[in-house]
Amino acid sequence: MERSKEEEIKKDYLKMAEKVGPSSSFLKNCAAAFIVGGLICDVGQLVMNYFLSLGIPKDEVNSYVAAVMIFLGAFLTGIGVYDNIGKHAGAGSIVPITGFANSVVSPAMEFKREGYVFGVGAKMFVIAGPVLVYGISASIIVGLIYYFIR
Repeated sequence: MERSKEEEIKKDYLKMAEKVGPSSSFLKNCAAAFIVGGLICDVGQLVMNYFLSLGIPKDEVNSYVAAVMIFLGAFLTGIGVYDNIGKHAGAGSIVPITGFANSVVSPAMEFKREGYVFGVGAKMFVIAGPVLVYGISASIIVGLIYYFIR
């Protein structure tokens, strides 16, 4: 008897949460992520074409483009624009390299009032740190596996 009452309460709660919670359109979110992610990549391509037009060798251009895109992501985060882009684009703004810059700059700005060492320095990689650790660890493991298989 008590079990069915708990299930009924859970069902009622889910119905209420559905009514109150924000509704999101899957197709609209996918389209926004696709368009914004594509626009960010277009900006990166324009930067690459500009550096190539200056006669810079292609292997160096890749580093320059990454640096410019990281700067743009950090700058737009600093002036509050990137958060608005992310609000509408979702994963389209998180996945490119500018999203990485945003994930480093946002916590740094949030904890700036705690000082440069214990605020900015300590909290800068709160979000990006685990991603870096996982990425570096996975690349080392894959590299070792590749080395021993070869």
